[in-house]
Amino acid sequence: METHISNLFPEILAMIFSYMDVKGKGRVAQVCVAWRDASYHKSVWRGVEAKLHLRRANPSLFPSLQSRGIKKVQILSLRRSLSYVIQGMPNIESLNLSGCYNLTDNGLGHAFVQDIPCLRILNLSLCKQITDSSLGRIAQYLKNLEFLELGGCSNITNTGLLLIAWGLHRLKSLNLRSCRHVSDVGIGHLAGMTRSAAEGCLTLEHLTLQDCQKLTDLSLKHISKGLNKLKVLNLSFCGGISDAGMIHLSHMTQLWTLNLRSCDNISDTGIMHLSMGSLRLFGLDVSFCDKVGDQSLAYIAQGLYQLKSLSLCSCHISDDGINRMVRQMHKLKTLNIGQCVRITDKGLELIADHLTQLTGIDLYGCTKITKRGLERITQLPCLKVLNLGLWEMTEGERVR
Repeated sequence: METHISNLFPEILAMIFSYMDVKGKGRVAQVCVAWRDASYHKSVWRGVEAKLHLRRANPSLFPSLQSRGIKKVQILSLRRSLSYVIQGMPNIESLNLSGCYNLTDNGLGHAFVQDIPCLRILNLSLCKQITDSSLGRIAQYLKNLEFLELGGCSNITNTGLLLIAWGLHRLKSLNLRSCRHVSDVGIGHLAGMTRSAAEGCLTLEHLTLQDCQKLTDLSLKHISKGLNKLKVLNLSFCGGISDAGMIHLSHMTQLWTLNLRSCDNISDTGIMHLSMGSLRLFGLDVSFCDKVGDQSLAYIAQGLYQLKSLSLCSCHISDDGINRMVRQMHKLKTLNIGQCVRITDKGLELIADHLTQLTGIDLYGCTKITKRGLERITQLPCLKVLNLGLWEMTEGERVR
């Protein structure tokens, strides 16, 4: 006896449809009434983010999204009031407004006029007209917010961070990339250093401070004292922090990943401080820190040997540094040494002999390596990603 697809129970159809991409889900809804009804089952759309252009009124839009159980929305272009979205989806959980350049404090203020308890994720990155006034609204009405993206919101100041520290006590992730007015005072607010005014965001696990040029080592002191649940800290391009600040970070036992990329004042001494503390880092990026050299690799081998990912692009390291590090780094899976122009085939042979768990290595711009060294690297048993980039074989080495 043959069973035709039209005989399948709606629950089975819904299970099949759930594996399709968004376009496929929409297409099966147009096949017949039975498939349409099955495709509208909430399990089909679980986790889907609706991507919308808000240009003109569409009375059926939000009822249709709600009937599917969709609770995540990305606004690709905003020509209508944001309140149109909030009123249409009172149970919204995630709102992505990234790149909505025309969003203003006034527009956000009209949308956030009462508690929105379900909203957990808000992305305002590159909404350049947003100021501290909007953060006041967010702190007042989005008490359950856990993820807040403010990257590129260059009008945010320390006052805005005070408001966040006052109202968003459940915040787990905060991105302040390129918020150029933020200083040590604002980080102090987040870390609960001004308890008389704000409790702080003491549940933070991910904090991105990339390119916040006004930050100094005092911010790192605040972070180490108040944000002891922090797991991921991005300080890339923060030129005001130095080796001394690493002393504070070295005692953050919950920290998993630290990004110091292009922090010009970090040297071997800073890496020494990190390695001598109680850190249990799994990921470290010191790429383009031109004061980091072979001695840092020796420190890493001594105190940070549990690393799984290490990025050293454009650092002044050589085969000697590789030799001092590889024997202790048995857990390392990703090694980025692109543009380390002093690395030769000898260094690659050391890596191939000892870092047998590597799944990815970046050799972009390593101009002194040859086919011989690469052949050793490609023999690594777990290797999946090999980036060569600018590397070129000579005519005599070229595979024919």
